Amino acid sequence: MKTQLQLAIYGGLALCMLNFKGKAQTTQIKPTLFEGVVVLSYIDHGAAINCTGPAIKYTSKPFSLLIGLLPSLKIKEDKSAGNAPKNAIIIPSLGCGVTAIYKHIALQMPMLYTAKTSTKDGKWNVGVGLGYKF
Repeated sequence: MKTQLQLAIYGGLALCMLNFKGKAQTTQIKPTLFEGVVVLSYIDHGAAINCTGPAIKYTSKPFSLLIGLLPSLKIKEDKSAGNAPKNAIIIPSLGCGVTAIYKHIALQMPMLYTAKTSTKDGKWNVGVGLGYKF
């Protein structure tokens, strides 16, 4: 415990000394409401169009990492048998996930919820997506 505390104090002093040497600070963590990222993703045997919403953003030029909410449109055909009622092909959804941005290219790992039906329980589905930052 004492060694960990000493390392934390020495590490903090080293960071302060680096900042006082006149180096421009290029990394920051801040909340953001909208980042201007649109992603096309594959999730739960269908597609989704995701935008980045409120998030916590870590920036180290030219790389950014966002963890937050993803307003989405799920695109998936309902393949129910017979005359059973079917869901719409496009369904709005709010998910969450991680988005990594390098310059203008975005790689995303979204998580969207699929509601329960009469035959299946509801569950979170994880996907992968590629997009663009405007």
